[in-house]
Amino acid sequence: MGYGGRRAGGVLEDLLEKAGGCAVIDGGFATQLEKHGASINDPLWSALCLIKDPALIKLVHWEYLEAGADVLVTSSYQATIPGFLSRGLSIEEGESLLEKSVKLAVETRDRFWNNAKKVPENSYNRALVAASIGSYGAYLADGSEYSGYYGMDIDLAKLKDFHRRRLQVLVKAGADILAFETIPNKLEAQACAELLEEENVEIQSWICFSSMDGENAPSGESFEECLEILNKADRVSAVGINCAPPHFMESLICKFKKLTDKPIAVYPNSGEVWDGRAKRWLPSQCFGDDKFELYATRWRDLGAKLIGGCCRTTPSTIQAISKALKKGGKVENS
Repeated sequence: MGYGGRRAGGVLEDLLEKAGGCAVIDGGFATQLEKHGASINDPLWSALCLIKDPALIKLVHWEYLEAGADVLVTSSYQATIPGFLSRGLSIEEGESLLEKSVKLAVETRDRFWNNAKKVPENSYNRALVAASIGSYGAYLADGSEYSGYYGMDIDLAKLKDFHRRRLQVLVKAGADILAFETIPNKLEAQACAELLEEENVEIQSWICFSSMDGENAPSGESFEECLEILNKADRVSAVGINCAPPHFMESLICKFKKLTDKPIAVYPNSGEVWDGRAKRWLPSQCFGDDKFELYATRWRDLGAKLIGGCCRTTPSTIQAISKALKKGGKVENS
């Protein structure tokens, strides 16, 4: 029996069926926290709010549910045991904060759904809670999740050890699915897939890569190499791209469609480029909400099954995506 006590298979497929074939992932989390006044210029990033302002995390989750998100991604992207230890917290306190990231999302989802289902003909689905597992590079907070270069001393075993305890805690905390995000290289994708098997994880998961050139993983490795590993991984239920510029999505969806039979998730950033060393956003080609609305249907028609936003997207972005994808035809509720 795995940590979740639930069988793998089903929840993602059920959601996709209820959502008419394409479900909506929420949007940028840190972006929205900052809009509400949170200061997160910290190696823990949005996970800092788990310590300082959990009520704000629930508010942001609620805003994304109202906007039409079918999947809530937890605030645990940069929440790691080593990261918490470096802030002077104990292992127990770190694990408690990881659990809290799931519980805040689940509580908000349940409260929202209890309200929504009382309204006849409402357009909402009962959202899934996806526990965010950021890459090793996200923990380093040095931009290496956008280069894929972790140094010569990082191997498969070290990456598995880095992710293992966090994965165990997040599954046990009651997440519906696991979301491995901004994976920059084949080695870490393999580590995540093998870890799911070793830990006998019984809830579904997706593994999403970033891309800096619209062609390959940030490491320069081809997605053909990366997906070859994941295609053999039964416990990886979906694959995709997150936190890459939106104008890369069309070609990447087409590429992934040729390389895998697994459902494809895309949740790009707004198009602004993050300078991981200078810790600032660089001016660049951007998508506004109107473009996201226009392109969401195109991405769906090309084969994406889960569509949302990442850094610098907001609830209004997700509302635009949801409106476009749920137009025409009643969304089934349960």
